[in-house]
Amino acid sequence: MSTKNQLSRSLGLRLVIVVVIGNIIGSGVYKKVAPMAAELHSSGWILLCWVLAGVITLFGALSNAEVAGLLAGTGGEYAYYKKIYNRFFAFMFGWSLFTVIQTAAISSLAYVFAQSLQSIIVLPPLLSSMADVSLGGVFFPFADFNVKMMAILLIILLTWINTKGIKAGAEVSTAILILVFGGIFLIIIFGLSSGNREIGRSLSITTTLNTPITLSAIFTAMLSAFWAYQGWAAIGYIGGEIKDAHRNIPKGIAIGVFVVIAIYLLVNTTYLSLLSVEALEQIHQAGNQIAAVEAVRSFWGDYGAWFMSALILLTTLGCTNATILASCRPYFAMAREGLFFSRAAELNQAQVPANSLLLQGIWACLLVLSGTFDQLTDMIIFAVFIFYGATTLGVFILRKKMPDAPRPYKVWGYPIVPAIVILFCAALFVNTIFSRPREAAIGLSLMLTGVPMYWWFNRRTVKNDKDMNEASAKKLV
Repeated sequence: MSTKNQLSRSLGLRLVIVVVIGNIIGSGVYKKVAPMAAELHSSGWILLCWVLAGVITLFGALSNAEVAGLLAGTGGEYAYYKKIYNRFFAFMFGWSLFTVIQTAAISSLAYVFAQSLQSIIVLPPLLSSMADVSLGGVFFPFADFNVKMMAILLIILLTWINTKGIKAGAEVSTAILILVFGGIFLIIIFGLSSGNREIGRSLSITTTLNTPITLSAIFTAMLSAFWAYQGWAAIGYIGGEIKDAHRNIPKGIAIGVFVVIAIYLLVNTTYLSLLSVEALEQIHQAGNQIAAVEAVRSFWGDYGAWFMSALILLTTLGCTNATILASCRPYFAMAREGLFFSRAAELNQAQVPANSLLLQGIWACLLVLSGTFDQLTDMIIFAVFIFYGATTLGVFILRKKMPDAPRPYKVWGYPIVPAIVILFCAALFVNTIFSRPREAAIGLSLMLTGVPMYWWFNRRTVKNDKDMNEASAKKLV
């Protein structure tokens, strides 16, 4: 096959780590401590949930790393599932990425970017008279339409930048990530040295309502934490563009997730030492406040609020860019096999799947209009953990199917570690159905649209193959 039709392997370990971290650190590190406080009413339990979510994420990442090291290729889990399960299950994953998981992630990140911009520069109101117009009483497309339009403009801009080449997109993420790290460490250093901080308060397990902590509350709070940790698996989507992918993907995942867990524990301890649980609950109820902004305001005043808004703006810009960069690759892989819209299989002059980027951008823009930030993120986590469990189960299946295949990395703690991940994914799936039924129903409905789409794509592929065979036969005659 011509190199014009091949993705370019241009990313080394450094950029792999950058893409992993860049896909993880987004809005969750600033916003999600408040909804967790509303569920748990205890700062100590909030930190414990961050630790638990980090451990489960790390276990899942290590399990994924074994599969990625063995089967590295463009498409991530889409490529893996064809060998672990079958073509249909692989398609359902790829279709779920397109309809819910990755596109909704792009939408929610861009939405928080626009919210942060609004707190720095007041955006002129748009279509305010239509704010109460709804679709079925669930979606309010014109509510906060000025913020939504800014989010859409960001998606369009970053999509265009990423059509210029994967290395260009990755280097943009590197520059942004350096600035984000600097900002987060400033918060930690100045916050924990502030006269307003109370370290002991951040570790208290007493609840504000003196009510016992339920298992359901822990799982529901962890939905928020998992959103903040979500994104590490996206590195597998660009496996075909990574040098020595079988080694660099496992290393990049492990290093990236370790770094993020450490940062999250430090920064959330800072928030909880500066703000009481009651204050965080009020922030959550207000709906238009961000916990990190109020925490920094407590020691830097209004200048701190401005600084935080700028940092959130920068962070969500970087994470949106990293997510757009990686997410379109599975659709490219699917299209090349006739299981997605055929134009998505084309590469532009920069050897980038520009049409796949375009389709992804259009759907992400529509999702911006569909819901609120928390609704989108809960929907994503519900969907993504179905497939995290499936990938981890693949560790067991591949050890049976391919026992002698070379594995650059083997998951630590096998079989206990991957078994814990599978059980946890199943428990989170069930709990979300009961605790967030609307988000679960929307996510599942979008995923299940893949069933008729698989039939349609597959039928079209069979017909095209038949036509080509008939044409070849006529030429021979």
